[in-house]
Formats: sequence, structure tokens, C-alpha cells
Amino acid sequence: MRSDNAARSAFPDDVQLLDTTLRDGEQAPGVSLTPDEKVEIAEALEAADIDVIEAGSACTSEGERDCIRRVTDLNLDATVTSFARGIKSDIDHALDCNVDGITLVVPSSDKHIETKVGSTREEVIESSVDLVEYATDHDLWVELLGEDGSRADPEFLVDLAEAGHEAGADRFCYADTVGHASPEHTFDVVSQLAELGPTSVHTHDDLGFGMTNVHAGLRAGADFVHGTVNGIGERAGNVAIEEVAIALSHSYDIETLNLPAVYELATTVSQNTGIPLAPNKAVIGENTFTHESGIHTDGTLKDGAMYEPYPPETVGRERRLVLGKHAGRAGVEAALNEHNIDVSDDELAAIVERVKTLGERDKRVTDADLLAIAEDVQGRDRERYVELLTLTTASGGEVPTASVKLRVGDEERTAANTGSGPVDAAVKAVRQALGPAANAELDSFHVDAITGGTDAVVTVEVEMTRGDHTVTVAASDSDITRASVDAMVDALDRLLAASPPEQPVADD
Repeated sequence: MRSDNAARSAFPDDVQLLDTTLRDGEQAPGVSLTPDEKVEIAEALEAADIDVIEAGSACTSEGERDCIRRVTDLNLDATVTSFARGIKSDIDHALDCNVDGITLVVPSSDKHIETKVGSTREEVIESSVDLVEYATDHDLWVELLGEDGSRADPEFLVDLAEAGHEAGADRFCYADTVGHASPEHTFDVVSQLAELGPTSVHTHDDLGFGMTNVHAGLRAGADFVHGTVNGIGERAGNVAIEEVAIALSHSYDIETLNLPAVYELATTVSQNTGIPLAPNKAVIGENTFTHESGIHTDGTLKDGAMYEPYPPETVGRERRLVLGKHAGRAGVEAALNEHNIDVSDDELAAIVERVKTLGERDKRVTDADLLAIAEDVQGRDRERYVELLTLTTASGGEVPTASVKLRVGDEERTAANTGSGPVDAAVKAVRQALGPAANAELDSFHVDAITGGTDAVVTVEVEMTRGDHTVTVAASDSDITRASVDAMVDALDRLLAASPPEQPVADD
């Protein structure tokens, strides 16, 4: 379903996106990106066809300038810019980084003009004009941004924007710097600004209005949106760029990003910033295309669009059906079919009842749980293909080490390895012991504490894929390394039992 023509016509035909993950996003508490991480994120943004990448603040330090140069050296199709304060030296630093343009940020609210920088409205306009002319004389694309614009006197903001356009600025940006504005206020102010020339919106989510204010700005005539991947940023964060893109595409037929690349972009940013993706996050959260309810699962199996606004493939995702206390016959049968297990009607009923009972214990029912239940109901004995016999780890020295002994088929195999931590070392040792057979991909790795105190027990859940076969397995222990290895070995055991390797499992 799409919005009606009247709503569609209220939006501009073309909307461009500026991503500020590498600048505003990095200002989120605890986030500090290395040059390599900035490059990886920039390349992921390029794959998603972003229009503008704000690569950082060249004025910050020589180290930051090196990071920005690493991005500009990529010769991306995207326009690469730097944040610049209303200081001539900031523009010089940006020029030194070979950027294509700058977002020139000057104070616009009296709170910022008088209290923060000790200036006047007249002086702000005069200096802004001088700086815009200086930047454009050096062939830079220039966006003039009035900081704290949502708390500025609208008449002054209009004067500032008008002066900026006359001086040669490519556009003016309305900035809701502290997430203060209502959508009605945003619409009113941006309507006035858009009459003067190209206008951008920069919104934060402190009131939960980040996306709403973007839409209010676009309806008022803006055609350019600032945002960050996953909505990371100061305080409650910026508007999420992926949410802007999918909403414009789905509801208004306005294409901005290469949407199938969005999930890879989101996970790249999450991994490099250390900020996990919230399960219920729109577009990229784990639960977005995951169904457990029996009614929903049954409907989704009949028609993928039954309980989803758009197909998961649109944003590079896959649909998942999980099992728990809300599971129904259709979902359980579909999960069993994925593992090539045929059951009678009576057996299916018994398995469904066992799955619900397990789910009622506040437990996610993994593939391994389902398979164990099916084996028990059908009276089948399971022969393990891979079994962990011993695990020894040492992490007190400079290099964490681990050694394992596995039973693989009829053989016992041992291996030792090092890693960045005991879990990494142990996983490497397991893969070494299995050899070529351990070519399974680790799709996800989750750790949850399920008891409190210093003797806390943790549950590690892994999802692994080998060929076209995927399993989820969970293991619990007071030792996170032991739980991690148990889960991974059990997953590999299930994968190898389902499709035994043709080659020897390890090199002699």
C-alpha cells in the first residue's frame, strides 16, 4: 500500500541523504572509530548509494584529519564533507583533507550566540557571509547550518539563511540540535526557509520526534536529510538513515538508498561502534522479520505479506520463524521440514506440546531443542558426530591460549591455539581440530546473563550455517568460554550429522 497522490505530491520529487555516522554518530558516548573502521563504514555507505558522507570534523586533531584523508582517498562516488565551525582555520583544515565540501556550523539561537560564543546576531551573519565566500572561492560545496535552529528566533534564522544563499552557499540546514522541536514548529520554520533556496533538515530523537520532524521538513519543502546509520549519536541519537530511506520508498515511491545493502551497512556500523542492534529496531532489528505467534506464523507461511509491510529481501534481510510458547502446528512443522524430519500427526501434536512447555519456561526454543524433542518423541537414538571431551584455557599471560580434545566420529583429536581472548582461542582450537569440516559460518553470537551475582550463569546462543543448512544452539554455564565452546560444538555436530563431510575431518 502507498500513500494517496495528494500526500505523495506534498513531497519533493528527489530527496538526498547526508550520512553523519562518522561525525555525529561517533559523538555517541563510548564510540571511537579507528581509521580502518571509518574506511569500512564509508565503503558500506558507498555500497548503499549514499549521496553525502560527512567523514568527520577536520578541526578536531591531526589524527582525525588522517581518518578523513583515508576516506577521501577512496575516490567514492559520494560527496565527502567535513564538519566545520564558523572559524576560517576549520575550513583550511577541511581543504587540507581534500574533501568535496563542508557543513559550516554557526550559532543561531540566542542561547548559543550570546552565552556559548559571546557574539551578536549581526556578527554571526557577517562572519557567516565571509566564511561562505571563502569556502566557495576554494571550490567547496557549502551547506550553512544554524546550530540550535529549532530554538532560534525564526525571523533571525530566515535572515541567516538568506544571507548564506546570497553569499553562495549551496543550501541551508535547519538543525533541531537538541531534539526540542515539535513537527508543527518544524513545518512552519522550514516552510519559510525553503522559499529562500535548497533546504536540509538535521533532527535528533530526544522527544521521539526524529522521523516525524524529517517528514514535517520534507512536506514543508526541504529536499535533503541528515541522519546516521542505526540512529546512533549524542543523547537519544539522530534520525536513523535507514528508516528514512525505507519510509520514503515504501510510502511515497521516493528512492534514496540501495535498500538491499542496508542490513550489511547496519551490521558493519554495529560491529565497529560496539553498539548492538536493538531487537525491536525498525528495518534492521532482529525481531523485525521474526515470527513466533502460531497465528502469525501460519499466516506468514501462507502469504509472506500477511504480517509484514514489505518483504525482508527489500533491505537485505531474511524472514525467520522461531519457536516458543506461542508456537503452532504450522510453525513447528515448517521448522521440522527445514531439517528434513517427517512426523505423523500424532507426533507433531506431541512435539508442539513439548515446544510450548519449554517456551513457557521463559526459554527460546532453538533448533537443537526442537531436534532433541523430535528424537525423543519418535524414539530415535542420536549418535553424536562431534563431542567435546576436554577444554583447557589460560588467559593470565600476554596471549590467551586454549586446548581442546574432541571426539570426531571414531577418532579423538586435540588442538591448541591462541586468540584475542579465551573464547576466541578456544573457538580457533575447535576449528583447527575439525580441519576442513569446520567450514561453517558463524552467523550470530549472543551472550545473556540469566542469574545475578558473582556466580552468574550465562547463556550463549549461536547460529551457524554450513552449505544450505542452518541451526541455532544455546548452552549455559558459569564459564562463558565453556558455554561458547559447548554451543559451537553442538551446532557443528548438528550440521555435520545432517551432511557428513566427504573428506577426512582433519589433516593428519
